[in-house]
Formats: sequence, structure tokens, C-alpha cells
Amino acid sequence: MDVLAVPAFDDNYLWIIHDGRYAAVVDPGDATPVLAALQAEGLTLAAILLTHHHADHVGGVVELARQAVSDDFPVVPVYGPAREQSRIKGITVPLHGNEQVNIAALGLQLEVIEVPGHTLGHIAYYTAQQQMLFCGDTLFAGGCGRLFEGSPQQMLDSLGKLADLPATTQVYCAHEYTLSNLKFAAEVEPGNAELAARIVRERARREQGLPTVPSTIGLERETNPFLRASSPEIQHSLQKAGRLAQLDEVSSFAALREWKNTYR
Repeated sequence: MDVLAVPAFDDNYLWIIHDGRYAAVVDPGDATPVLAALQAEGLTLAAILLTHHHADHVGGVVELARQAVSDDFPVVPVYGPAREQSRIKGITVPLHGNEQVNIAALGLQLEVIEVPGHTLGHIAYYTAQQQMLFCGDTLFAGGCGRLFEGSPQQMLDSLGKLADLPATTQVYCAHEYTLSNLKFAAEVEPGNAELAARIVRERARREQGLPTVPSTIGLERETNPFLRASSPEIQHSLQKAGRLAQLDEVSSFAALREWKNTYR
């Protein structure tokens, strides 16, 4: 099983999971580059997987499902969050947390994880066999999504579910935000040696024009401040900046997210 990154817009990654013959596409915000990639790789589209309703994740669904039909798949199934079905055109299989998605053509079985916070109905897809996580805009390399609809407690709980996955799990997030996220991480946890080493590695990758994702859950646990909100150094940084009054994890997480919203 391989995963192909399809760049789109300014910093999105649209993910194509494939076995050399069949493919599933995650969050096709734009149909055009996905169709081009499928054609270039000689792949037949077997499924579309959606994490949440934002346009840069779902804008290409209808066109892609229409143009990528084949003899094997005269109707391409579109999986997506049941709680956001009214906001997404084209969903044919609404999903709830703890359900399973079985894409038989790929031999791929995915667990659906409810991860509200960025949006209220946001879901993620996890395959234990391949140890891959497709998390949309919930967890980023070195960061997390903005709280457009959910609360800090919801997002913290959602990130906790993802952080509990095996350390070797590959994290396929939807944006190339890594260097910006790690710059902020170094601001709030300057004594983190693993974080400093990661910044060097990721800068080198970007200088070569390479993506910084996927990451791994293990690396995120060690270097992502939003998974480390109870770290004494992070809490000290928040207090020093006048952003934290209560020393608890939810308050620390909320303060981190507010700071990152305006950090440059």
C-alpha cells in the first residue's frame, strides 16, 4: 500500500492511498490535480474519504465522483462525517465514530475516530494494519487545527485519542504548516532538544522541496506543544507571557491555541 501526496491550493495535501491499481482519495478539495494524478499513475478510483466540511477538503468531491467513474466503480462511494452530511454535497455513506470502512478493492479497513474541535463533526481515519492516520485538520505536524466550532476541552480530548495510537503510526495531515508550527513550538518549549533537532531536519526537507509529512505519533508526542500542554516548561512560558492563570491542562491548551492564532 502506498500513499501519494497531491499538492493543492497554497499548502494543502490531498492524499491518494493506492496499491498500484485501485485508489482511495482523502479530502479532495480540488478534483483537477487528483484526476491528473490518477491518470498519471494508472489508478482506478474506488472510494472518496472526507474528514470535515471545509471547502478546501470537499470542494472537488462532486466533480471527482462524476469524472472518475469506471467499469469497476460506476458509482464511487463517498464516505464522510454523518454530523456534517447536510454541509457536504455528495456523501453516500455517512459515518459515526467507531464504525469501520472496508474498501475491498484495496484490502483496506479503516477505523473511524470522532475528533470534534476544528469542526464539530470532524472525523479521522485510522488503519491499524498499515499504521496510517488521516486526520484532516485536527492534528498537524507540530500543531493542531484552529477551534472554529469546538471547545478547548473537545479538541484536547480529540488530540488525546490520536496521541494514544501506536507511536509508529504515520500521520497524514492535510496542510504543510510544519515550519510555522515548529517555530511556535520552540517559542513555548525552547529546552526541548528533540524539537530543536526536528526543526533542523524539517528545514532541510523544505529547502529540497520535499514535504514534511507524514510525521509519526511518536514524534508528535515528543515535539508537538498541543500534545504537551501540561509540560512544566510550556506552562512556564505561558505564565511568563501573561497568558495562563490556572495550571491545568485544559487552560494551558486553550492558552496555547489562543497564542498560536496570532503568532507570527
